[in-house]
Amino acid sequence: MPNSSPRKSAAPIVDNPINCKKCSRLATFLTDVKKEHPNYFCKPVPPFGVKNPKLLIVGLAPGKHGANATGRPFTGDYAGILLYQTLFKYGFANKSESVALGDGLKLKNCRITNAVKCLPPENKPLPVEINECNKLLLAELLQLKPNTIVMALGGIAHKSVIKAFALKQTDYPFGHATQYVLPNKCILISSYHCSKYNTSTKRLTEAMFHKVFDDIAVLMR
Repeated sequence: MPNSSPRKSAAPIVDNPINCKKCSRLATFLTDVKKEHPNYFCKPVPPFGVKNPKLLIVGLAPGKHGANATGRPFTGDYAGILLYQTLFKYGFANKSESVALGDGLKLKNCRITNAVKCLPPENKPLPVEINECNKLLLAELLQLKPNTIVMALGGIAHKSVIKAFALKQTDYPFGHATQYVLPNKCILISSYHCSKYNTSTKRLTEAMFHKVFDDIAVLMR
C-alpha cells in the first residue's frame, strides 16, 4: 500500500473550536441560519467521543437540521440513523439512537469528527474551507495511536484524510470498503456516506455498511 512520512508538526487538537471564524463565508452563513433558527447550535461542531479512540469516524460537515442544530456530529438528522444503530450493534455506543446533547449517549473506543466543522451552504464546502479545517483534522490524526482505524464517510472525507498527510490522491483512490495504511500507521477504511440519498437509492445498503464494520472488527482483533 502507498505510504510516506507524516507531517512533522501540527497544531494541537481543538476539541471545541466553537470560536473559529476563519472562513468568512461559513461564519456569515451560520449567523444567517441562527437568525432563522435561534435555538440551533450554529457554531463549528466539535468532535464527539473518547480522547484516544480505536476507531475515528470522519464525516463531511454538519447537516443544517442535524449537527448544526444539536451541536453533535450526525445527531438529529437522517444520516445519523444508520451510523448510530451500527455503532451500537458493534459495541461502539451504549445506545442505538443519537437525539440531542444530554440524551445519555456515550461512545466506546470511538470518536466522530468532520472534515469541515461548520455547516456549509447547500452542504458544499469550498476547497479553501476544506483546506482551513484540514489543519484540525491533521492534528486529530497525528494524535492517534498506531493501528487505529480511521473510517471516512464519503469521498470528501476520504480525500481530506489523504490531503492531511500531503499524500497523492491518485495513490489512494476513494471506493467503498477500500483499505490503506496511513503514514502514522493507522488504517484508513472508507465507505459511501450514510446520507438519506445514498441509503434511499440503495447505493449504500445496511448490509454494505455492516460489512465495512465487519472488516473493522477483524482488523481490531
